Amino acid sequence: MMPELGKYAVSVMSAYGVTVVLLVGIVAQSLWRAARVRRALEAQEQRTGAHNG
Repeated sequence: MMPELGKYAVSVMSAYGVTVVLLVGIVAQSLWRAARVRRALEAQEQRTGAHNG
């Protein structure tokens, strides 16, 4: 259900759009960084022989 926004519709919808884009960017950056850190940790464990698997 969409409320009637009248003359503010463009401002409100663009604010929603910017928010969604920023949230997706933050999630993507977090996932990318987690994968990078995981790879670095695995590499360090292989170098030091501390792998418990």
